[in-house]
Amino acid sequence: MIKVLVVDDSAFMRKAISTMLDKDPDISVVGVARNGREGLDMVRRLDPDVVTMDIEMPEMDGLTALRHIMMESPRPVLMVSSLTTEGAESTLKAMELGAVDFIPKQLSKVSLDIIKIERDLIERVKTVAARKMRHAVRSAVQRRTPRPVSAPKLGGRPLRDVVAIGVSTGGPPVVQKILSSLPADFPAGIVIAQHMPAAFTGPFAARLDGVSKIKVKEAESGDILKPGHAFVAPGGRHIVLDQKISRIEIVVTDEPAEALYKPSANVLISSVAEAVGRRGLGVILTGMGNDGCEGIRDLKAKGGRALAQSDSTCVVYGMPKAVVEENLADEIVDLDDMAESILANLYK
Repeated sequence: MIKVLVVDDSAFMRKAISTMLDKDPDISVVGVARNGREGLDMVRRLDPDVVTMDIEMPEMDGLTALRHIMMESPRPVLMVSSLTTEGAESTLKAMELGAVDFIPKQLSKVSLDIIKIERDLIERVKTVAARKMRHAVRSAVQRRTPRPVSAPKLGGRPLRDVVAIGVSTGGPPVVQKILSSLPADFPAGIVIAQHMPAAFTGPFAARLDGVSKIKVKEAESGDILKPGHAFVAPGGRHIVLDQKISRIEIVVTDEPAEALYKPSANVLISSVAEAVGRRGLGVILTGMGNDGCEGIRDLKAKGGRALAQSDSTCVVYGMPKAVVEENLADEIVDLDDMAESILANLYK
């Protein structure tokens, strides 16, 4: 039985989340709290496996409560987030502090999608509970001081000049750690498909740009992919590459409309395979599901290379596991070594 604590100042949200979770026979909501102070006390008394945590609350807000939980007794925490710019920034901060994922507040609205929302919520709770804290939550100081890396002293131009990253659950701090470790003269362009709502990708790109030596922005159609620049796919849409005679352009598109994820790592990486072939390096990071596996297959067929994040350093070992089990990964890499490995593989 998975024990869940629900912390939210809204009685409606406490009831909505509890009712959804209690429908699953493997989940038990062991307590509800109205603010961070009550929540922290219940964490100490009830020892839940998973906590859902609102951000804006009286007496003690969610970020403060999260800091205490991660210092005292780390466990999976899912933030309840409004899909606004302010909500995005607070949620990204929470994930930097150790939260593993977030739940959109829109689940409180009466919707035809309520069954899908329930299914997603239950799946997230079960997945992070199974992982517990195997990813070893690090302190905020460690998160903000990544080890810088530099290009190998191999001489000549790299063999690969496009890096495509696919990532989902637990991704924002992982991507931040990698990009902030790269040198300003990073010799490839980077495109990123992070499963994330539309309101989040702009603030996410801005946060990455603020902590990285390379340039990072949310992708727009017509952007030119070039070394030392990274582009984050906008939430709810895909990005693909268009190889011109003298440049690589980014195209933002709604197609394929039927894709399970928007943005899709499969769509992105398959487009890299088509546009640049062996010049591409695919990187699959933490996340539920198997998005990215088919894209990596396409890239490998064209002579590209692929890296997968190691099980022990993933929040959720779903996406990398799919690539590894299909024998598509050239290397399986710990998070702390990923930036260095990406650089080295540009020359292989």
